[in-house]
Amino acid sequence: MSKYGQLIKEARMQGDKKAQKMEDKSETSSEPDVNLSIKVAASRRRHWAAEAKRKGTTLTAAITEALITKFGEPE
Repeated sequence: MSKYGQLIKEARMQGDKKAQKMEDKSETSSEPDVNLSIKVAASRRRHWAAEAKRKGTTLTAAITEALITKFGEPE
């Protein structure tokens, strides 16, 4: 397997683990999750998605963190 193939495989495994943790977390929430859509340039989305994988997180987690930091949590 190539160097990049191994990196992709590891990132997918980490992504699967993170997704499972997020599913477990959302199941304990009293409110269902809903979609939030924004339009961004495709090149930015690819860059951000790759950076999130490298850092072992998801775009959902990063966006949620940014929104909570900027606007806070509902009461």
